[in-house]
Amino acid sequence: MKKALLIGGTGVISLSVTRRLLESGEWDVTILNRGTHPELVPDGAKLLCCSIADEAAAKQALAGRFFDCVAQFINFSPDQAERDLRLFGGKTNQYLFISSASAYRKPMPSPWITESTALCNPYWQYSRDKIACERVLFDAFTRSGFPVTVVRPSHTYDCRKIPVQLHGQNGNWQVVERIRQGKPVIVAGDGTSLWTLTHSRDFAAGFVGLMANPAAVGEAVHITSDESVPWNEIYRSIGRALGKAPRLCHVATDTIIRSDPDQEGPLLGDKSNSVLFDNSKLRRLVPGFCARTRIEAGLRESVEYALAHPQLMQPDPEFDAWCDRVARAEAERTF
Repeated sequence: MKKALLIGGTGVISLSVTRRLLESGEWDVTILNRGTHPELVPDGAKLLCCSIADEAAAKQALAGRFFDCVAQFINFSPDQAERDLRLFGGKTNQYLFISSASAYRKPMPSPWITESTALCNPYWQYSRDKIACERVLFDAFTRSGFPVTVVRPSHTYDCRKIPVQLHGQNGNWQVVERIRQGKPVIVAGDGTSLWTLTHSRDFAAGFVGLMANPAAVGEAVHITSDESVPWNEIYRSIGRALGKAPRLCHVATDTIIRSDPDQEGPLLGDKSNSVLFDNSKLRRLVPGFCARTRIEAGLRESVEYALAHPQLMQPDPEFDAWCDRVARAEAERTF
């Protein structure tokens, strides 16, 4: 049986990967994280309770262990990538690093994205840090053969996280609540830019296909759905799941950023751009891959799950008040 180490393992993306590995019956799965949510660890997975940020403790916990694959879901800076080179050099046949499709060039010369699209994002530090991580890891591959595979997800969601364009510090629920209450929902631009949403179980199908795949070593691959729809339609799909048509308030992206500068990265660096992903490289590496969850069905599933789990309904009064202010100012401006 092949051995996998998942660093993280219980997040929006990684939990689906954990489940798919276990369901296959081909993998011995160990999750390394701080153990703050043991209830999320699926039956059959082993939990190695340790903070990867504590390099000395992680080195001790991993002593004498070798894994066919190590999947790193929670690296966000080049110094963390350097740490993993020290921890996993010689201890795995493949190290899979979760980067981000937001690393692709902005502003975009074309909405069509392949893995050869340049990496450059002047708007978002998060994306620049992911690019820097990739460089550290690919340099190690070139220099010493460190067996890295870089995976670039785009906007990936599961039943615990309803995807929206704008949200506050407490997550996405407040946007859903505004739709339920009939309050204006802020949408950047005119809402017609095309966006790609990928359900985490579809992401997991592609990701597991890359694991223990020698052809994927030394490569960068994005994993997304082939379905792209306008933001207006995404919000209408959420509304249909709620039985409530959303009141969309379209506001220029620059106006939103002036009101909240923290939105520059997520918008100009990501969600205000139209994106169409070419997944042909993934299909060459993982024959038969297909993202099977349509956006309408996936959003309905996420909404129904949230409504059945009140703990996910986290209010965000600060973001709610900000939306009210922006919507009021836009109404005054247009009259």
